Amino acid sequence: MADKRDYYEVLGLQKGASESEIKKAYKKKAREYHPDLNPDDPSCVEKMQEVNEAYEVLSDPEKKSRYDQFGHDGVDGNAGFGGMGGMGGMGGFGDIGDLFENIFGGFGGFTGNSSRSNVNAPKRGSDIQESVLINFMDACQGKKQEVKIFRMAVCDSCNGSGASAGSSSEVCPDCQGRGTIKTTQRTPLGAISSTRPCPHCSGKGKIIKNPCQKCRGTGRTRVQKTVSVDIPAGIDNGQTIRLSGQGDCGINGGPSGDLLLNVSVKNHPIFSREGYDIHCEIPVTYSQAVLGDEITVPTIDGDVRYPIGEGTQSGTVFRLKGKGVKKINRSDRGNQYVKIYVEVPKNLSKKQKELLKNFEESLSEKNYTKRQSFFEKIKDKLNF
Repeated sequence: MADKRDYYEVLGLQKGASESEIKKAYKKKAREYHPDLNPDDPSCVEKMQEVNEAYEVLSDPEKKSRYDQFGHDGVDGNAGFGGMGGMGGMGGFGDIGDLFENIFGGFGGFTGNSSRSNVNAPKRGSDIQESVLINFMDACQGKKQEVKIFRMAVCDSCNGSGASAGSSSEVCPDCQGRGTIKTTQRTPLGAISSTRPCPHCSGKGKIIKNPCQKCRGTGRTRVQKTVSVDIPAGIDNGQTIRLSGQGDCGINGGPSGDLLLNVSVKNHPIFSREGYDIHCEIPVTYSQAVLGDEITVPTIDGDVRYPIGEGTQSGTVFRLKGKGVKKINRSDRGNQYVKIYVEVPKNLSKKQKELLKNFEESLSEKNYTKRQSFFEKIKDKLNF
């Protein structure tokens, strides 16, 4: 394990980082190293694997606790850590059951519950994390996306046995396949028993004399796979899609884990999003605002025509009902909110300025209701 970097260092965190800090750091690193975003940098493949491995451990409270105590050995499946096992302060007892047995062993035959799970029983594979970057419109309308992932798969050279061709594993002669050995000591307090991982087979219960060269006896290899993902309409930035059975393959014939696909959505030059609602701003000319007009409004479904009334003020917001984003697993949609701002004309010619002055002189206070109300409030406030 000496060649592995510290998981906190991989994610750019300090030890003791919170769950939200770990998640935030993972997303940042995923964007930085994702192979799809760095097609010209082959080193990003290994870096992304390293980031995924670090996140898999630090995002799991139990694994994180073991890692904080024991480092990489605490989360290595071959290191023999289990429950309280390996803790010198507990006298080398294998687990809580062994602790009860050591306390009460020899007093009336109490044995507690020291039985370990079968080391050769099927175990579910780990979940894996991946990231995908999609366009704003794809998030609104949904799409099918091809995603490259790295996962643990059954070794195709040994079919998962871990043994090279023409050979097979053997039952460990020391533990008879149990994966643990039990020792008993006589003390003035009675017989004290303890259970430890078998040192001969490292707790596996079997010995592989001729390990497979491809998987080095583990029965699994890391492979690249392309997964087709149906991204649902309405997915939002930061949400996660779970694909059952697309994670690491199980051990001893156990089921595969899941693929957790973290979605990042690119910004749009016109639209922004709040929940299932769409927002945008549209400029109109001075004359359109004064006289009213039918303007073209872009939506995620295409352009629509919308009439604005005479005297429309800058900052006016109107709603297009049902023109927002489709709600996931539902038929209804959000709304679109359009904010009007009046663009004041620039670079007027001399003639245009004279026309505008003549027009302004033709107006009276009744044409400026907000201006009139404003100065009346000031007058009342100052007692003029």
